[in-house]
Amino acid sequence: MPAVNITLTHPESADASVDHAIQAIVAGASTAETCSTDLAVGPWDFDTRPGYGPGSSMGDVIPTGSPRQGELPREYREASEDELDARIRAAKATLGERVVVLGHFYQREEVVRHADYVGDSFQLANAALEHPDAEAIVFCGVHFMAETADLLSRPEQAVILPNLAAGCSMADMADIDQVEECWEQLAEVYGDMDTVDADGLVPVIPVTYMNSSAAIKGFVGRHGGIVCTSSNARTVLEWAFARGRRVLFFPDQHLGRNTAKAMGVPLEQMPMWNPRRPLGGASVPTLEDARVILWHGFCSVHRRFTVDQIEAARAEHPGVRVIVHPECPMEVVDAADEAGSTDYIRKAIEGATEPTTFAIGTEVNLVQRLAAQHPQHEIFCLDPVVCPCSTMYRIHPGYLAWVLEGLVEGRVVNRITVSADVATPARVALERMLAAKPPAGRVEKAS
Repeated sequence: MPAVNITLTHPESADASVDHAIQAIVAGASTAETCSTDLAVGPWDFDTRPGYGPGSSMGDVIPTGSPRQGELPREYREASEDELDARIRAAKATLGERVVVLGHFYQREEVVRHADYVGDSFQLANAALEHPDAEAIVFCGVHFMAETADLLSRPEQAVILPNLAAGCSMADMADIDQVEECWEQLAEVYGDMDTVDADGLVPVIPVTYMNSSAAIKGFVGRHGGIVCTSSNARTVLEWAFARGRRVLFFPDQHLGRNTAKAMGVPLEQMPMWNPRRPLGGASVPTLEDARVILWHGFCSVHRRFTVDQIEAARAEHPGVRVIVHPECPMEVVDAADEAGSTDYIRKAIEGATEPTTFAIGTEVNLVQRLAAQHPQHEIFCLDPVVCPCSTMYRIHPGYLAWVLEGLVEGRVVNRITVSADVATPARVALERMLAAKPPAGRVEKAS
């Protein structure tokens, strides 16, 4: 799954910037709607406050002790978009191959245009490996992504997250203490978790989505489990079922449910585990009959998409092709024409040879960028309300200019490191994922 190494270009008639769209809404120059007018101000206004900030995750509860970002110097807060653009380009030119900038698909356009590689979290972690001589890897994404890059990069390379407050509410929904407690309670139901049955299977194999902390990946590695992405979840579940009677899947319930359902696992054999309830809120007989135990987690971006939105898109655009991300709720995935990862969505649009109308159920920055890149198609976000990922939106070009100019001056700020006791088992889980390859010719998607 290589990352995309591209230069983004856009036609005069299309603006890929979600920030520009939000500014127009707030100024009254657009009749569109946004979920929060606070998105129009700089994210530094929220850096010292608890919470994920404005956007899709603003209603989620942030864990105590989550990283906060220190004050960004005024010169970056007050600089214009054009000035920041010029300063970033100048710093990158000075640094040359000493730095590689990675940009997630969901980043704002003003940041992505400076990325050397654009992709999903795992594609970008792999892209970092292609530059072993770079002194610094600037990861324009969220915290767990920078951790993964640190796990896979060389020890002397500095992995930098431009804004420490760019976390992930989904990843935060499964913390290591909750997962350890879950494992202990499951052992009370299933017995020794390392003992194989007559079929050579252990009671449970833990599977964590890439969107999880390094500590969770380390837990999975220690207990014979594996990491998955939205692109290879089916292959990973097949790997797990070959080794375990059941799978504990976290933190995203929807990816787990949609993938297992497409593989033929009945819904009644996919109980939910709520970490705030004894036995996750399930009964012993239910857990004994389970094939996939789903953690009570979700992505707030993808939970915004609904069947009503799909029906409205079909009514207004006969023949529309609806593609959603497998982090969407099951009923949304079932109502769509296709479900697949961000890279699947991108390739589906690139592969359409005739002008097509696409309704896309994923983060609006990617959707708006695809619309700008492919003017031969009509491409729109299923959710009519402009509501980007709260935490991805914390990465602003002001922070990118700050960290790059710091590197020019010899200063490394916001370095993300994973301790050795966590990193070693986490790498084992990631290596298992790399070895679990889909059969030749299979295109992985949720349905």
